[in-house]
Order: sequence, then structure tokens, then C-alpha cells
Amino acid sequence: MLGIWIDILVLLVLLPPTSSSNGSGHSLWLFSTYIHGKTQFPEFSYTTTLDDITVGYYDSKTYIPRGNTTNEDDVVNSHDIKGISAYMFNSFLRRAALLGRDSQNDSLDVYQTLVVCELPDVNNSGKMLSKDAARGCTTDEICYFNNKFTYKVILNISQDVLKPHLEEFKLDMKSYQLVCISTLEYYLKKRQNEVNRKAAPKIRFIQKANSDSGGSRVSCLATGFYPRHINLTLFRDGQPVSDHEITGGDLLPNGDGTYQMRKSLEISADKHKYSCSATHLSLDNKLIIELEDEPSRLHIEVAVAVLMLVICVICVIVAVIRIRRSRGNNMI
Repeated sequence: MLGIWIDILVLLVLLPPTSSSNGSGHSLWLFSTYIHGKTQFPEFSYTTTLDDITVGYYDSKTYIPRGNTTNEDDVVNSHDIKGISAYMFNSFLRRAALLGRDSQNDSLDVYQTLVVCELPDVNNSGKMLSKDAARGCTTDEICYFNNKFTYKVILNISQDVLKPHLEEFKLDMKSYQLVCISTLEYYLKKRQNEVNRKAAPKIRFIQKANSDSGGSRVSCLATGFYPRHINLTLFRDGQPVSDHEITGGDLLPNGDGTYQMRKSLEISADKHKYSCSATHLSLDNKLIIELEDEPSRLHIEVAVAVLMLVICVICVIVAVIRIRRSRGNNMI
């Protein structure tokens, strides 16, 4: 049981979802898993995702709509879903036969496929990508774009095993691109409020001392933004900091469906000025935040504390005077 989860986790890393690189288009992902052997999990299953919104799950028997759906989800796409399911299942069977089964009778083999189709705009179709993996390793991938195919064998196996089936893969890609795009267009209409929503990033640019290096670390954090595409850049004296100096930069999901990204930089006690900029679809202009000077900020905090103390002292004095006046009037 542990082995199968290791395989699945490895393949999830090897086959991450992708989307349009420019962030302006939309994509549909179908991530499927076939398990050969006795297991409590479905023999064949897949998840359908529009951009980064899960819209459905197939568990070998039933396609289950997810999220903000209506009854039309089952009716309109029932034919396409059945066709895609049959194709994916048969594709797994062919690949299992090509790669061969493990000699141990009680072993489990896990095969996975990621299929992505893109729609950059309403008039053009983008890439159609298919990646396959088996037993914890990506085997091969094929990309169809502008009527051209790009095929790459990744696993260290003889290309003679897979290449004879390349023409069949190409025909499948062409036919199922139409199905994938039509399904993508349908979900865009049904989920337009979800995929077209925008949430602006909240930006924090902070500096903390680093006891190990004797210097400090500046970190720019952008959080709460949607969609996922964001350009977060650190600047030193107005010039972009090179990537090899920066740590972080991974896109992480928040619990509310938004995203966050953090980029950090180790600095010494220098006189440079640092700033952070964010470009996002929700922003009309580039958002730029400068790092506050630590001594100046400390002075401000001290000044505020002293002012609050003075106000408190004045309030106490006024209260005492009023009490004494009140007692004097009562004695008269």
C-alpha cells in the first residue's frame, strides 16, 4: 500500500498541471491514473480541471461534477466524458502491454497521464500536450501545436518500444483536441464567474536579522491574489536582482482559493536601497513597495510610544484635578 502512494506522489511531481504561460488564456487539464493489480483504490480514475478549478472527478464508474455546478454538467458532457474515459483506459492498457508487467504476482503497477489543451483566445487553439508516466518515472511526452508534433522519450528505455506507436498517438491527439477544446469552451461558459474573478495581491516587504550570517534577510510576500499568474521582482538600487541570489518564488495555494508567493534575498549591512514590485491582472499599474529603513522605523515607533505615554500622563493629571475640584465643591 505504501508503495503505490509513493508512485502516485512521485508522478504527481513529475506531471504537474500547466497553463498558458502568458496568463491571458485558459486551459483544461485531465490527470488520470490506472492501477494494475489488486487495490482498494479505483482501477481507473481522473480529475478534470479548468485552469486551477477542479470541475469533475471520475472514479471508474461515475463522473462526479465538483464545485459550483448545475445539472447540465452531467447531461451536456456525458457523451464526451464517456469517450474520453474509454480512450484513456484503452491507452493505459496498451502502454501496460508495451512496458510489460512486473514478474511478481502481488505487485502493483501505476500508470498516469496528463493531458492539457489550451485556448489562448476565442479564435485560436493553443497547445495540446500529453505526458505519460509509469512506475514513478515519466516515460514520454507529445505536444501538438500549429499542426506540428513534438515527441520526446524521457525514460531510459529503447525508443523502438514506443516509436512504432507514434502515428497512432498523433491521430489520437488530433481527434481529442477537438473534444478537449469543446469541453473547455463549455466549462468556460458554465464557470465564467469563477475563472474570470480577480483578487489583488496584498504585498509585504519585510527585513529580519539573520544570526547565522550576521546580516539580514529581506522577503517580499504577495498573498491573496487570483488568478495565479503574478510577476514578483526584487530590486537593488532600481535594478532587478539576479535569480541566482533569490530564494523562494514557488507559487503556493491559500485555503480560500487564492495564491501566495514569497521571494527572499540575503543582504549585508550595506547602503543599498531595496524595493519589490508586483504585476498582476487585478492591478491597473505595477505595484512597487520600498523596504523601510530599520533605524527610521525604530525612531518612529519610539516617538509614538513616548507620545502615547505623554497623553496618558496628561489624562491622569486632568483626572486628578477634576477629582480635587469636585471634592472642594462638595465641602463648600
